[in-house]
Amino acid sequence: MSLVSASHPHAPQVVGILGGMGPAAGADFVRLFVQACTDRMEVLGIPVHDQAYPEHWLAQVPIPDRTAALNDTRPGAHQPADPMLQATGRLAALGARVVAIACNTAHAWHGILQQRFPQMVVLHGVQEVVAELSARKVQGVGLLATRGAYDAGLYQRELERARIACFVPDDHEREQLMQGIYDGVKAGNYPLARQRFEAVSIALQERYGVSTLIMGCTEIPLALAEHPRLEGLSLVNPSVVLASALARHAYWHIHPAG
Repeated sequence: MSLVSASHPHAPQVVGILGGMGPAAGADFVRLFVQACTDRMEVLGIPVHDQAYPEHWLAQVPIPDRTAALNDTRPGAHQPADPMLQATGRLAALGARVVAIACNTAHAWHGILQQRFPQMVVLHGVQEVVAELSARKVQGVGLLATRGAYDAGLYQRELERARIACFVPDDHEREQLMQGIYDGVKAGNYPLARQRFEAVSIALQERYGVSTLIMGCTEIPLALAEHPRLEGLSLVNPSVVLASALARHAYWHIHPAG
């Protein structure tokens, strides 16, 4: 019997991905997760083949804008909590034991999801990123994010707990980031997005002397990559970190061979 056949006790856990925020970022997260699983199998000494990957489900559903919702807390259809809960419920019904939220700003509702579904592990992507930075002994970072993520203090709060200094853009630069996200990536204009993201990245580097930047919105890594204009900057992609964490959970009960 294969090590990872569906009936084998050592088969990887079924996992879920809560996407749709936006659709391109959710689809990219699946790609990152598959790569993370490949890396995990190599560490564990599992032969890499199609049947060795975990059963994983992407809930790619329309979810209201997270930044807009954080600025308008009135109950109604514009709030993302209800569709996020419904989508997570579908993932639970499909057997998912662990769920990753493929959106940084949506982690403002992480507590609601985890409370409603205590039988599942809802990974906290922001905490995973901060834990990795702490392990690397990073002392200060620049943060690229949505206006909603800044206002909610999603990263700032966790970084402060870890005693990592967090440097953020000014109001004009935050508007540039929002243009890059909404008029750029979400509208398919990647050159515009790249220009806006690069401009803010360089401004943070020059103003604060940071060498590490968190790309704290899933759209940002789709248009921003390390190249000569960003020399001296290390770009942290939270989706890569979260995908790796999801892969670890999928194979958590399988021990290295040998």
